[in-house]
Amino acid sequence: MISEISRGQSIPKKFLEQILLELKRAGLVMSRRGRLGGYVLLRAPEKITFGEVLRLIDGPIAPLPCLSKIAYRRCGDCADESSCEIRRVFARVTIATRAVLDQTSLADAVSEEPIVL
Repeated sequence: MISEISRGQSIPKKFLEQILLELKRAGLVMSRRGRLGGYVLLRAPEKITFGEVLRLIDGPIAPLPCLSKIAYRRCGDCADESSCEIRRVFARVTIATRAVLDQTSLADAVSEEPIVL
């Protein structure tokens, strides 16, 4: 199964295995051995969001450390966050990104409904 996904999605097999191990450690999937083995979701796909998966695999979603909810860190060259123009612009980007990722489930990704931009 991993080999099929790796080939079908053009993802290196070792990289895919690392992702699946992270998802397993987080309790999103479990593995089964044997002829009918593979990985199985432990929650319904409607209950797993892209935001949750992305944070597990890549860490914080925020493009600036001062905007991160889980890994906040003041930017080294910032004198005042409240008047930082860059932070203000990227805060809007972060809010929009989180909204999409945290409201889009795995089930949405495989839905037949077209995405409207």
